[in-house]
Amino acid sequence: MTSFTPTELGLRIGSGLLSFPVTHFTADDLSFDEAAYRANIERLSTYEVGGLFAAGGTGEFFSLTAAETEQVVAAAVQAAPDDTPILAPAGYGTRTAVAYAQAAERAGADGILLFPPYLTEAGQAGLAQHVEAVCKATVLGVVVYGRANATYSADTLATVAERCPNLIGYKDGIGDIDAMTRIHTRLGDRLTYIGGLPTAETFALPYLELGVTTYSSAIFNFLPDFALEFYAAVRDHRRDTVIKLLGDFVLPYTEIRNRHQGYAVSIVKAGMTATGHSAGPVRPPLTDLTEGELAELAALIKGLPGPLV
Repeated sequence: MTSFTPTELGLRIGSGLLSFPVTHFTADDLSFDEAAYRANIERLSTYEVGGLFAAGGTGEFFSLTAAETEQVVAAAVQAAPDDTPILAPAGYGTRTAVAYAQAAERAGADGILLFPPYLTEAGQAGLAQHVEAVCKATVLGVVVYGRANATYSADTLATVAERCPNLIGYKDGIGDIDAMTRIHTRLGDRLTYIGGLPTAETFALPYLELGVTTYSSAIFNFLPDFALEFYAAVRDHRRDTVIKLLGDFVLPYTEIRNRHQGYAVSIVKAGMTATGHSAGPVRPPLTDLTEGELAELAALIKGLPGPLV
């Protein structure tokens, strides 16, 4: 059973750095390596974070079966300390998303991250019905992920927030400053706002001015000290430090990431390998970095000062 009410969860995830742990797969048949995954959750949980998203985007939710997703979420819940919130994914069509939310509740998750509906575009009325159905199917706090074909307007979020007390957050993966300004102005502190663009560190400082107090860091998977130092610099408005860390690592890292579609996930697993915490390969349709790209990433990591590695 969850340790957090929806209100408590919203406050908690907004107060610290968030991350999506990768999902570990075996090298031979790409099956879920639960023992290695549990060990990694235990490792990451020794750091102070606002919460962890099990089987999320970086955790290859799109490559997992429903049964595997529930297994991954349960493993994360059992491996993490009680004071580390675990949020589980829900997505695809509305009935499927409801089933995922209910499975997450059975597995002991503390909250839900609602991914966009699968494939089809939808208007605001349909998106509102989609979110409301998921919220009403669970007692857990729900964070909606605005991305791709799920572009929520301020009016839509306000309507659903009024109907669903357990809607606690909005995660932005779109990067529309005007829309984000309208959402925050309309809803204020009713929701927790999370930066959700790929390699969110690149947007963290300007987004803080829009009320986005946290973001999900994929880099935290393999460089937790660096990720936490970066987050602290953002929250303290240490602009010079942020700019330096962007130049030293984040922007060169994104240059490797941008070479191939899907590398936003693949490069994180490569980072795990480069730092001695291999999580195995990615599943198709993603592809792993080449040996040369892995060597580039390893050299980039090696160039960071000791305390940040």
